[in-house]
Amino acid sequence: MDFQHENGRYFLEKDGKTIAEVLYTTINDGKTLSLNSTIVDPSLRGQGVARQLVDIVVHEAQTNGQTVKPVCSYARTLFFRNPDIYQEIEYKS
Repeated sequence: MDFQHENGRYFLEKDGKTIAEVLYTTINDGKTLSLNSTIVDPSLRGQGVARQLVDIVVHEAQTNGQTVKPVCSYARTLFFRNPDIYQEIEYKS
């Protein structure tokens, strides 16, 4: 999917309406991206869109030498169920 990016969010729009987005902030003196919210329209659920959004933020963090703190329930569950993928990038407090 071709997600758009603005400071603090990646998103997908259709007909001027946001149908999927991940919101994140920078914390820990710029060393960590905090995944605060992942929202996907019901019409897109089950297609892996939420994971793609999270993975875009993870990729951004990797590129910039940052860690990721999964705050929203979706991201926390994704990180927990896939430690082999996310263990190295996850922020440990």
